[in-house]
Amino acid sequence: MVQKPSIPKGTRDFGPLDMAQRNYIFDTIRSVYKAYGYEQIETPSMENLSTLLGKYGDEGDKLLFRILNSGEAFSKLNPEEYVENGAIDSSAVTKKVCEKGLRYDLTVPFARFVVQHQNEIAFPFRRYQIQPVWRADRPQKGRYREFYQCDADVIGSRSQINELELVQIVDTVFTKFGINVAIKINNRKLLTGFAEIAGFPDKVVDITVAIDKLDKIGIDAVKDEMREKGLTDQAIAVIEPILGLSGTTAEKIAQMRSLMGGHSVSGLVSETGLKGVDELEELFGFIEVAGIRQQVEIDLSLARGLNYYTGAIFEVKALDFQIGSICGGGRYDNLTGIFGLPDMSGVGISFGADRIYDVLKGLDKFPKSLESSTQLLFANMDSTVLPYIISVAGQLREAGVPCEVFPDSVKLKKQFDYADKKSIPFISIVGSDEKNANVVNIKNLYSGEQKQFERGDVQSMLDFLK
Repeated sequence: MVQKPSIPKGTRDFGPLDMAQRNYIFDTIRSVYKAYGYEQIETPSMENLSTLLGKYGDEGDKLLFRILNSGEAFSKLNPEEYVENGAIDSSAVTKKVCEKGLRYDLTVPFARFVVQHQNEIAFPFRRYQIQPVWRADRPQKGRYREFYQCDADVIGSRSQINELELVQIVDTVFTKFGINVAIKINNRKLLTGFAEIAGFPDKVVDITVAIDKLDKIGIDAVKDEMREKGLTDQAIAVIEPILGLSGTTAEKIAQMRSLMGGHSVSGLVSETGLKGVDELEELFGFIEVAGIRQQVEIDLSLARGLNYYTGAIFEVKALDFQIGSICGGGRYDNLTGIFGLPDMSGVGISFGADRIYDVLKGLDKFPKSLESSTQLLFANMDSTVLPYIISVAGQLREAGVPCEVFPDSVKLKKQFDYADKKSIPFISIVGSDEKNANVVNIKNLYSGEQKQFERGDVQSMLDFLK
């Protein structure tokens, strides 16, 4: 029985048009990164599990794909050594047979890269990276197990000019794509402040993880989760109103400064929270004078669940298309410290290329020019004319025109159908008469316009093919 071909859930095939569209995304993002002085690096698809584990929180660790040490990793195991209370200790077995994992994101591998190559790097170091990542997540619309991230980070500087430039990069990229977005910004120090003025400074992570689910599960479920983590109703009553603060940027900052400076109910002060307010005020001061075209706002419910963020955090959502976050990031102060390089602050963003692809597709924003990689098809009508056609095609390719010569001498209708299916905009039909006259016929398949050119008049052909 022949097995029906398939691919794993949460992955996708991409055909030629899909790839042209994806490369348009990558090339656009890459061009903006380069305009801000970022340099490209790559890291391996797999990392040691010791590099990855513990960097994304308990929930993130569960989504790591582990890799067997070899195809015979289980052959040398003695099952009796891993039995506890009558059941196999799967965690112990995994540690024995899996020492590596597929990368979950590009930020932790980047931190590892910085520490390993610190003597070769000029700080502050601006890097960008466009590579796939993998997560053992439940596949659903807009959520994949294999997807590309397009990251930019600057490390070795605490200046919020870096945060501003990341906002400018986001603004420029999505303006180029023609996508309207909301750039939401918060600061993790404020989340620490929430916990401190609520009287539960040791519950910062639990509060952050719960708040990060607000858009997905709603405020009531978030409150239930905080109760499960040990917060009292009084503490939740302190946090809940903060998540709904409204008004202008200045009004939100003023309200937060008042709350962090001494909450009216708890009476507690958060110096960390006040520092977060200062940082937000400075960043939005920069943004105000930078001429950002896209919508930018403070969102105090924004948490971003990754444990390594310590300052500003960003999330970008499309305004005209229903999908999750399409870009995000933030400031981290301690990530390289766990690899032996302390006091190296960084900040970065990551564009979700696969979700951006879905948005551009859904809004029909891809340029029509991407529909074919070939601009001109030379029809094959007479084998004796092929040397002439090949020579003309070579001239045009050297001039930058993507050309195809149809390989088989078949009916003209079949060749027209081929051009139509591939969305090739121009066709050239050259026979012995054209060859003897040393001319080339080119027809625009969209407008129907047809012209004849002297073989050596490449510039006129280029003007027609534009």
